[in-house]
Amino acid sequence: MLFITFLFTTITTNVSAMEMDRAAMHPGEEEKHVIINDLIDAFFFDDALYREMIFYKTVKPQTYQVQDGDNLFRIAVNNKVDLVDLMRWNEKSDFTIHPGEELIIRGGTAVNESSAMDSTNTEDETFVATSTPEVELNAESEPNSSDEEMIVTATAYTAYCEGCSGTTKIGIDLRSNPNQKVIAVDPRVIPLGSKVWVEGYGEAIAGDTGSAIKGNKIDVFIPSYDQAMEWGRKSVKLKILN
Repeated sequence: MLFITFLFTTITTNVSAMEMDRAAMHPGEEEKHVIINDLIDAFFFDDALYREMIFYKTVKPQTYQVQDGDNLFRIAVNNKVDLVDLMRWNEKSDFTIHPGEELIIRGGTAVNESSAMDSTNTEDETFVATSTPEVELNAESEPNSSDEEMIVTATAYTAYCEGCSGTTKIGIDLRSNPNQKVIAVDPRVIPLGSKVWVEGYGEAIAGDTGSAIKGNKIDVFIPSYDQAMEWGRKSVKLKILN
């Protein structure tokens, strides 16, 4: 019995001594483990937080300096932007511009960089992505029924009619752009510069006026005299798209 007690005491003493020796051989090891674990936890927490953060930068708008002979329509076409957007960006209520005037031709936008951190997109690519696409004119497809709608009396005209200069009220040169779809309107009913859809004609710009165009009357531009005569005079549905 005495031998067993002595053996147990010896083993316990040896184990305690080993633990003390290990602690003596590696001072601060426990503290190091705590510090390393804290660093690992902080790294993963900060990394997760970093990935959740959303950063924004402002893309500087592109501008164009108005030259002699310019008009808003031609500037919009040359820079592949929508006329209505061009007027909105520059807070234009009419089509008056002056040589030397600086026009915004592509609106600035806030770019979300949370998903762009691994992206190589340039600012030019951002502009392309946010620019307004050209609308394909289609006389057969009717736009959303939520757009403002009215019934109008529609006649047709050409760029070479008697007394016609070939240039519309907002500066569209119809003789140089025979495929451009334009209608003459009463600005009190349909604002100049509006994008519209006309039954049997398609999407067009309300870009001209006429002395005989009053109230719910429009004149649709058709490049061919024979086709204009064939159009004649008819009642059609019109929708203002913007």
